[in-house]
Amino acid sequence: MTESEKSRDLAGQTNQEEPVGDGLVQYRKFVGPMAKTVFILAVIWSLFQIYVASFGIMEAIKSRAWFFAFLSIMIFLLCPASKKGKKQRMYPSIWDWICIAGTLASVGFLLLNYNGYVQTGLHIPLDFWFGGLGILVAFEAARRAAGNVMTILAAVFLLYNFFGQYIPGVFGHASLDFERVIDVMWWGTQGIFGTVIGVAATYIFLFILFGAFLRRSGFIDFINDLALAIAGRSAGGPAKVAVIGSGFMGMINGSGVANASSVGTVTIPLMKKAGFKGHFAGAVEAVAGTGGVIAPPIMGAASFVMAEFLGVPYRTIMLAALIPAILYFLMCFLSVHFEAKKLGIEGLSKERLPNIWLVLKRGGHLIIPVIVIIALLVTGMTPLYAAVWSMLSTVIVSWFKKETRMGLKEILEALEEGAKGVLTVGAACTIVGIIIGTISLTSLGLTLGNNILELAGNHLFLVAIFTMLISILLGMGVPVTASYIITATISAPLLAKMGVSLLVAHMFAFFFAALSDITPPVALAVMAAAGIAREPFIKVAVTAVRLGILGFLIPFFFLYNPLLLFAGGSIIHSIFACITGMIGVIALSGALANWFLIKLNVIQRILLTLAGLLMIEPNYYTDIFGVAALVSVYIWQKAQISAIRTHTGSFSQN
Repeated sequence: MTESEKSRDLAGQTNQEEPVGDGLVQYRKFVGPMAKTVFILAVIWSLFQIYVASFGIMEAIKSRAWFFAFLSIMIFLLCPASKKGKKQRMYPSIWDWICIAGTLASVGFLLLNYNGYVQTGLHIPLDFWFGGLGILVAFEAARRAAGNVMTILAAVFLLYNFFGQYIPGVFGHASLDFERVIDVMWWGTQGIFGTVIGVAATYIFLFILFGAFLRRSGFIDFINDLALAIAGRSAGGPAKVAVIGSGFMGMINGSGVANASSVGTVTIPLMKKAGFKGHFAGAVEAVAGTGGVIAPPIMGAASFVMAEFLGVPYRTIMLAALIPAILYFLMCFLSVHFEAKKLGIEGLSKERLPNIWLVLKRGGHLIIPVIVIIALLVTGMTPLYAAVWSMLSTVIVSWFKKETRMGLKEILEALEEGAKGVLTVGAACTIVGIIIGTISLTSLGLTLGNNILELAGNHLFLVAIFTMLISILLGMGVPVTASYIITATISAPLLAKMGVSLLVAHMFAFFFAALSDITPPVALAVMAAAGIAREPFIKVAVTAVRLGILGFLIPFFFLYNPLLLFAGGSIIHSIFACITGMIGVIALSGALANWFLIKLNVIQRILLTLAGLLMIEPNYYTDIFGVAALVSVYIWQKAQISAIRTHTGSFSQN
């Protein structure tokens, strides 16, 4: 049995098929000629996006229109119109063909007539009819691929354009006619074909495609094997493997949902087999995968958008996210450790684990593409070029070993997988354009911001609370990148008006946009993990919030002390803040798990909670008190253990 086969056998996944879809949307499987047609279309789309994003020259709105056309057609082919739709069929339904025809008509009309509109600045009546048709197509595509929550939210914003005049008070606005709304939403660069879909067509598409190439090269198997070899023997080893592997893949694909749906099919059964409860296993996977989105060096596509918004080098974003990511994953890792100790779950035996040297010998070369992309990003190359060169390096590196060699078949399959992987997030980004367009057209963001500032009385903490709630609310049911763009449009300016630096304000919004994936009542990453774990959604969601609670606290700490973002002080001070923060995480993790060396009593739990909260906040006085509280609990529990052993020994002698 090979090392990777050992891993899959441990998880009970040896003969199972890979999931089709993102865990929330199950894609159709065509048979016959249509299967080949979809495959060819997906490959052509991927090649087209690589061309446009790297060295192709095309007007922004036209390249986005082509992306929208490919995206919508693929959705209408692969995503059934209803949950009861057939998952396997020979040909699309009549309604699918109608939607495809609507896509071709609306996008084709725009591509043929856009130059004329730009030259004259005037519309003809058909512009509005075809624009309206295109918007309807976008909504149907989003309903199928991104779900009802996202689609209903966008529909509410769209209706606000037409009926906002009837809303009394500050949120009412002047009447907007049909032509004005269609002009902004379809023909302009603030609606469907605005920045958000531009992000999907470039950063998101290429990094999902990069992840597909890594998968086809055997990289995920290598990471799982390496994580098993490193952490498998420690207490709760399988869950620690999930934290390492899921976090690593999450930062590449930028999606906690996709991560839970793919990596989770291996890690969740592995954790359950080791003795962890199903709801805990699902929560660990969701929290770790979501944390990957905020973990440097790659962090998913949203981080590149942030760098573009702020006009700073990407390495600035990487550095800013470093300490918060370390603290987040340390807490996740320790939560697993304390839970394992509490349940008495030991690590796996050496005989059942892959040998680390054999794992490195067999697949160590597969880490090179990740090193390549990090090096290119740090040296200042644009993320798009870095992604393209890294995909090429993945293919070349795979040829180093016969077992990982990617031939033409694997390359084409990676291109197909990348195209399919972007459907959900692409549909969400398309429909988010309606929200952004509405915010711009009605000045809703400015109105909302001014009223929040007035309500909060210019108190930073209250503004931050409102910002957190808005970010989580608007991020529900929305992929992280789209969620960040929405929250950065509305939330970040609120903090900036309070004197917070733009980097801190955007990182604040970014964190809560990412954490919406594990925040009830929607929590997409939890939804995917709960399905795999076969546990009630709410039970997994509550556990995920407990495990990831530090993620909700960290933004408030760096809001008041930017040292945690390597801002506002020297590097030495930031490193010291990281060390004390890590000690605080140890204390807080123990308090939440109700376990340190042994089970905590009420006073010990309170002391650890105080120690954790005080030490994450960089301050000499709070650090001294925190260390004193932590050491006190440690000595106290050591004395308890000694007393238990003495008592047990006396009892045995008697």
